[in-house]
Amino acid sequence: MSEKDTAKKILELIGGKSNIASAAHCATRLRLVLNDTELADTSAIKELELVKGVFTNSGQYQIIIGSGIVNRVFSALAELAGITEASTAEVAEQGAKQNPFQALARTLSNVFVPIIPAIVASGLCMGLLGFLRTNELIATDSIWYLILDMVSSSAFIILPILIGFVGAKIFGGTPILGATLGEY
Repeated sequence: MSEKDTAKKILELIGGKSNIASAAHCATRLRLVLNDTELADTSAIKELELVKGVFTNSGQYQIIIGSGIVNRVFSALAELAGITEASTAEVAEQGAKQNPFQALARTLSNVFVPIIPAIVASGLCMGLLGFLRTNELIATDSIWYLILDMVSSSAFIILPILIGFVGAKIFGGTPILGATLGEY
């Protein structure tokens, strides 16, 4: 079964284009917010050749297709349904409207997840610096120690600025203004 045939069958089995509130895809899944999930024939969708699984999470009807193929299936589905792709965050937000606790958790994760790499990098530098200092492999008055100390502390020192920057992007504000407000 081709990607276009799969998309056509999925559209038919979820209740048609009028049942799609929003749609997006990630690396492996179609992420749909359906107006009425009861219209979707989940067991028939699971039987499709290219479909690996189907589940509902946080108001999203997710169809697992697989890396690479999902892009082509989504393109065909979007063309057949006459829809445009929403961002994954918009689909998640729309799907999470039913549960305020999940919406809050998702918002907090949207703010903090982009900051994690900076925190991890700073933590690794702190660990390296601690190892060097403990084993007396670096003098605490050397320029290299001061540079490593500055680099290892950087993400934690500017953490409020990072949170303000990302938070402003999430809530639709100006990121620079958010960073400035995070400073205070």
